[in-house]
Amino acid sequence: MNNPKRGEVWLVKLDPTRGQEIKKTRPAIVISSNIFRSVSVKIIVPIAKWQSKFKNRLFMISIPKTDENGLDNDSAGNVLQVRSIANERFVRCLGRVSNSILEELLAGLIICIDYEYDSLI
Repeated sequence: MNNPKRGEVWLVKLDPTRGQEIKKTRPAIVISSNIFRSVSVKIIVPIAKWQSKFKNRLFMISIPKTDENGLDNDSAGNVLQVRSIANERFVRCLGRVSNSILEELLAGLIICIDYEYDSLI
């Protein structure tokens, strides 16, 4: 059984999808906290091959190809497409992203949901 961990890059099966949801079998980064390892779903950020048009999109986080992350191309994490998926959708682990990339992904998610901690108090 697959048990993906936070910061790992996995090949995942996202189909079937609806509308503008990101499709296909593609890499994704696990952002779920490891305290939820026993839960059978994980929160992921799907990855797309880098395109120059992503440069000005705050929700597309640049992820350069490295030996550590196992990506075939320079890529981008699409935090606007964050979702939970069942462990059965995880095909195989490709590698892991650096802590700085993981922090950028989480910061991008905060921007997408317009989160301000002080406004909740």
